[in-house]
Amino acid sequence: MARKLRTVKGQRTYGERKEISDPVSGQINQVRWFRQFLLGGVDKVCGKWDLICLGHNVLKLFRRGRRPVMA
Repeated sequence: MARKLRTVKGQRTYGERKEISDPVSGQINQVRWFRQFLLGGVDKVCGKWDLICLGHNVLKLFRRGRRPVMA
């Protein structure tokens, strides 16, 4: 990792992490207190993760004063 961060490309790539998914997973861990899955099986874990992300996104829309669009 140290070798990668010494290159310009590595610094740019690592810098993009804070714009992609790390803040969202950090918010879900710290603010929502979600730390672990207590379910078994990939399908159940994926379903619970989808619900957690849905709640996170709906709350973001609510705080911005927008209503979610129902498909």
